[in-house]
Amino acid sequence: MKLGELKENAKAVISGLDGDTRFIGRITSIGLTPGCRVSIIKNDKNRPVLIYSRDTMIALNRSALTLSL
Repeated sequence: MKLGELKENAKAVISGLDGDTRFIGRITSIGLTPGCRVSIIKNDKNRPVLIYSRDTMIALNRSALTLSL
């Protein structure tokens, strides 16, 4: 399952990362690594997905939502 497929208020654990080296570097630098717990705060169509992880709110562009759960 991909992060963008989750509904609001869902909780999940990241099981893997998929993407090019630049993407992996950006995502891991903000703390989204395999094993990290995330909560979906807002997931509206055509808008960035707002997640909460490690005491931080993060807005992710839909094109970057290749995190596996």
